[in-house]
Parts: sequence; C-alpha cells; structure tokens
Amino acid sequence: MTPHLSRLSALASALLLLAASPAFAAGETDATPKGAAVTVLKASKFCFDNIAEVTGFVLPRDEQQVRPDRFGLKVAEVMVDAGDTVSAGQALARLTDGANSVNVTAPVAGTVSASTAIVGAPASGKGEALFSIIVKSEYDLVGMVPTRDITRLKADQTARIKISGAGELDGKVRRIAPTVEPNSQLGQVFVAIGASRKLLVNSSGRAQIKTGQSCGVAVPLTAILYSTAGTVVQVVRGGRVETRRVETGLMSAGQVEIRDGVAEGDIVVARAGALLREGDPVRPVGDTAAK
Repeated sequence: MTPHLSRLSALASALLLLAASPAFAAGETDATPKGAAVTVLKASKFCFDNIAEVTGFVLPRDEQQVRPDRFGLKVAEVMVDAGDTVSAGQALARLTDGANSVNVTAPVAGTVSASTAIVGAPASGKGEALFSIIVKSEYDLVGMVPTRDITRLKADQTARIKISGAGELDGKVRRIAPTVEPNSQLGQVFVAIGASRKLLVNSSGRAQIKTGQSCGVAVPLTAILYSTAGTVVQVVRGGRVETRRVETGLMSAGQVEIRDGVAEGDIVVARAGALLREGDPVRPVGDTAAK
C-alpha cells in the first residue's frame, strides 16, 4: 500500500470511530452537563389568607340578674337549675310571704348561668340575685391581640373559633376595643360565637380571623432549605444548580410565599437537599423543562 493510500485509510477509520461515539450522538457535545436526576417544578402564583389570631375566654355577651320586686319573701319552690334554657316569661321559682305566693319569671329567653335559689332561703329585691340568665344564649370569645394585628381587624370579619371541649365553631368580629393595654401593647377584641349552643363560661378558646388575602410567588415547603447561610431555594438554570437566598412570607396548604429571591416561572428543585451544591450538574425531571 502506498503512503498516500495509508493516510486515506487511517482518516476513514477515525471518522467511523467519531460517528459511533455516544458523546456525539443526537447532537450532544462535551459541554452538556451530566449529573443526578432531580424533580423540578415552576415557581407559580398562589394566594395566601392573612390571618390574625385571638386567644381568650368565652364570656356571656349580655347577662341579666333576676330578683323579686319586693321584700319579706322566701323561696318555696325552685323550678330551674343552672344550665337550663328558659324562655321569656317562664317561671323560675315560687316565692311566698306566708300567706300568698308569687312566681319569679325570666325577663328574657336564654340560659340560666347561675342560681342561688334554695327552698326556705329568703329572697330579697336587693343583694345577691336568685338567677343569672345569659340573654339569648349568646357568647363572645373575648381575647387579646398584638397592636400590629388590631389595625387589620374590622367588625363583621369572619372567624374560625376553636373552644376547649366544644370543637370548632364559626364566628364574626363584633367589636374592637378603642385602646390598647399600655404595658403589654395588646388590644381587646370581641368575637361573636355564631353557634346557638350551650358553652361553658370562662372556657379558653382561640380564633383565627381572616383579614385579607395576599397573592404572590410561591414554592412548596419541601423546596425550602434552611442552612447556616440563611433560607435558600435551589434553582436549575442551564442544567446546573443555583442556590438562591430567599425571603419567605406566609404559609398555607404546604405552600410558602417567596417575597424575594425567586421569580414566577423559575425552575426550582422540588425537594431541596444539602447534597446538591452551587454549580452541580443535574438532569431535571418533571412536567416542565429547565431554562
């Protein structure tokens, strides 16, 4: 074989090897990053409820005291007990002066919250009341909230109330005190409890009041990584990891508001992890493609 033919044969063999090489198959180049497969998703818009929390106690909204309208009487019969529901005009007790009897009746409908009536005991128009009635069986959750939340509260805002021993109930802001306690800087709020049911006075409770809504960029909680460098999200660009410090806000339904650091549409690692570092090559997997 002549030197010229030998050179042609060697060149042909080299071209065949290059064509068969997987590094050049399907248009790939050595610059294409290779790495671990990671599940990614797009940062998207999400609306969060602004919530103010109130912690307090169940108190009667209005309570009336029941006494006889004259002196010289004794309790002859007690017809109701504390906890009973009564209607307006219903007889609560029968009193006697030794010659005549008179009934003490409920001035309003409601729940008897307390009774001191004992058969044979004197009943007076002054002093301790025979009965206390919670008017219309209506209650408030009366609690304290920080000054920063007081300014966001308004009458008629809806609330979700949880009371010890009574479960969850609907409610509504009824009144907000016009002043705050100077030492604690807490303000008082009265939340009307919507359910018409018997509740234990002085039971502890908590209300969550929706004061508005905030819509912005959000990522799943699993995409947030808390490190010594701060709160970060791992973003994929060009097949490589970028670590972004972020400012987080509200949280709801497993989503976290991102106020700064990530934009809508950015591709983020769905489950951030310490094993991924800045600049690491990765292969994004998911229903979206990395930028």
